[in-house]
Amino acid sequence: MNKINYQKDLDRVIEAHQARGDVPKLLLHVCCAPCSSYCLEYLSRYFDITVYYYNPNISIKEEYEYRLSEEKRFISLKEFKYPVKLTESEYNPQEFFEAVRGLEQEPEGGMRCRECFKLRLEASAKKAKEQGFDYFTTTLTISPLKNAALLNEIGAEMGEKYGVSWLYSDFKKKEGYKRSIELSREYELYRQNYCGCVFSKRQSVSD
Repeated sequence: MNKINYQKDLDRVIEAHQARGDVPKLLLHVCCAPCSSYCLEYLSRYFDITVYYYNPNISIKEEYEYRLSEEKRFISLKEFKYPVKLTESEYNPQEFFEAVRGLEQEPEGGMRCRECFKLRLEASAKKAKEQGFDYFTTTLTISPLKNAALLNEIGAEMGEKYGVSWLYSDFKKKEGYKRSIELSREYELYRQNYCGCVFSKRQSVSD
């Protein structure tokens, strides 16, 4: 089976809107400032973006708040073609623990991660629908450790469920991950060594 080229799908969407001369509204779920750095630099040339910080998987409040503050700092410092706004959710790690109950012993990248992706992308789809966005997507596909095909599958499913268009992506393409590292250095962004949950933190310590 041929792999889907999600970047080409994204290119087609961008080209169609540019041909019409419009600027669609995008709700961009972000996990952290480093991952969002390239995504915002790239997408803000074509979309009216609102960053959505919804990450109940980050189970240490200080970590959650520090990542959020770094996101806000990056947005305030970086120049964008179209202004980038930010909305945050209420911090409730219990939502994550309920979503992954029974999957605590799963390895990183397994079923627990799938449920975590589903939790965050469903919330993003709901928010996008409620607030009248044209599209929603996530920065998570920029990570070499994340399954872009799975994220796009879940995102499309949630988009269909709530009646809002999922913007397909694989932000690792076009050297996106490399660029995110460069931007992180340029803006001195905090780069964590685990995704956020207690399970990934435990693995990062044992590795």
